[in-house]
Amino acid sequence: MSYFWITGRDKRTTFMIKNIPNKYTYTMLKESIDATHAKTYDFLYLRMDYENKCNHGYAFINFIDYRSVISFAHARVGHRWNRFNSDKRCELAYATCQGRENLIAKFRNSTVMDQQESYRPKLYISWGPNRGKEEASEIKASSIAKV
Repeated sequence: MSYFWITGRDKRTTFMIKNIPNKYTYTMLKESIDATHAKTYDFLYLRMDYENKCNHGYAFINFIDYRSVISFAHARVGHRWNRFNSDKRCELAYATCQGRENLIAKFRNSTVMDQQESYRPKLYISWGPNRGKEEASEIKASSIAKV
């Protein structure tokens, strides 16, 4: 399998992060990403099992630009996660749904939006002095006009 994001030939920015240990919470995942790549993404969603309160082993992330993808891939792909002594190694795959606006459209009417806030996708500011801070607006039909 060739990884075109490493060369910069492919400019897609939305990825599935795979092989996340099931005990990871959203906060743990965000801290792990932010340790090396804070303020480089504007969307993050860790898919959760609501009944068992554990994740499904994957998340979706939209990087602000493809250079951040290259940096993240070099830093994380193939490396073990830093908690729970897991043997799982980080993998990336292109997401079918590409771009922040398309992700918002996909999730705004999703049943995940009926779950507790910590299980919902999060948006982050991608410009200016507040870059990297969580946006106050939620992903729902009324917030789509704000984006």
